[in-house]
Amino acid sequence: MWTGKYLRSPLARSLFANMVSEIEDADGFDSREWYECSPDLLGEAVLPLFVQSHLDAKTQAFLKHSVDKSGWLFTQLYHSFMSTVLSPLVSRTSINGLLSRGSMFVFSPDQFRRLLRVSPEWRSDRLLDLGAGNGGVTEVMGAHFREVYATEVSIPMKWHLQRRNYKVLAVEQWELTGFQYDLISCLNLLDRCDNPLDLLKGMQRSLVPGTGRVILALVLPFQPWVEIGGKWQRPKERLRVKGKTWEEQVTSMSNDVFLEAGLEVEAVTRLPYLCEGDMYKDYYVLDDAVFVLKASEKD
Repeated sequence: MWTGKYLRSPLARSLFANMVSEIEDADGFDSREWYECSPDLLGEAVLPLFVQSHLDAKTQAFLKHSVDKSGWLFTQLYHSFMSTVLSPLVSRTSINGLLSRGSMFVFSPDQFRRLLRVSPEWRSDRLLDLGAGNGGVTEVMGAHFREVYATEVSIPMKWHLQRRNYKVLAVEQWELTGFQYDLISCLNLLDRCDNPLDLLKGMQRSLVPGTGRVILALVLPFQPWVEIGGKWQRPKERLRVKGKTWEEQVTSMSNDVFLEAGLEVEAVTRLPYLCEGDMYKDYYVLDDAVFVLKASEKD
């Protein structure tokens, strides 16, 4: 068995770690695990709403690009050095924005349209993407909207959004524009904010009545943390998500949390939340539940 125990050079250790990671990823990997669901663990109300997803061409293209990019040795060494220098000063999100690295992938255009049950030709008026990052996922949705609005805390990420000609709103401003949105996206943000229930209620109030929808992605198991000043701490407000499995927590979010905020589930799927890798790993993956929500008829 090879070992990196006696490799003293940081470069040699990095190359060794990358090689081992590639071997481990290739050994017995089955992408179907990213999309599988145990129907018997979903509640009766949620089961008919589940949409089965699969690895498609756009997801494969993102993975291939991530694998290729992780092999750019000098780029990865530069990113590693700059990350070490900047980490005491700015957040990881801002570092990624400055270095144009760490792009995320939540869903492909086909997966997005299948969840919303719309055609490639479908168009609507306003999209709001909360916590939009560099706008890569926003672009997938934005092709269907005449106006695209976004919020983001990180200044470098705001620059990326402005270069894409999206209308960047302050995080306190999106509810105060005087108009409502046809779609609000909240992708992997709910477990990274101080007041998640308030955020859900704000989205419910900001939807176009009747036709407005929320598309929300959430990493499960639910582990809320908030980054403040480069440090991670527990949010002020905790959502009481029950269960341990992906299916149990999806059911709890649907029957407890969303209903309390005046929202109900229209569709849900299981997708991998992918992030570009580095010299140590080709890509990183978390387990996402992606919901389509509408305002509850009781409201």
